[in-house]
Amino acid sequence: MTSAVVPLEAFVDLPAHARLLGLDLGSKTIGLALSDVERQIATPLETIQRVKFGLDAAALLKIAGKHQVAGLVIGLPLNMDGTEGPRVQSTRAFVRNLVPLTDLPIVFWDERMSTLAVTRTLLYADASRAKRAAVVDKMAAAYILQGALDRLGRLGPQEAEGEDGQYD
Repeated sequence: MTSAVVPLEAFVDLPAHARLLGLDLGSKTIGLALSDVERQIATPLETIQRVKFGLDAAALLKIAGKHQVAGLVIGLPLNMDGTEGPRVQSTRAFVRNLVPLTDLPIVFWDERMSTLAVTRTLLYADASRAKRAAVVDKMAAAYILQGALDRLGRLGPQEAEGEDGQYD
């Protein structure tokens, strides 16, 4: 069993009606979001409390199997200037360890501003501090996944076969 980190355009070829799972990897939790079968809408799913890698990966893959997920979209916490810091290194290490455990393709998605955007939305909705703490990780995962779904929806046949393979 071996998955691979792939560019987003590789997800165009996934089976129809297969869901994607979005992840917001934190040091203490993993926020999860699930796409609909048409891969149009991301919905917050749940939050896994991190214990150690083996248990975290097993819980994640069990949820992926339960929902018949075809691919994983993992938030990449780049610095605001686009550079990679310790959080990116931790995310990449998690994925390196996850790859041998699953056949699911994995894509990284720039998650800059996701938690900030979600927190602002929750503040605007007048959510209590306890409510925000309980939902922010899975909502951030939904924000990450929705960004990838929106981009995936814009990938047409000619763009998916772009000249340089680079997309914004």
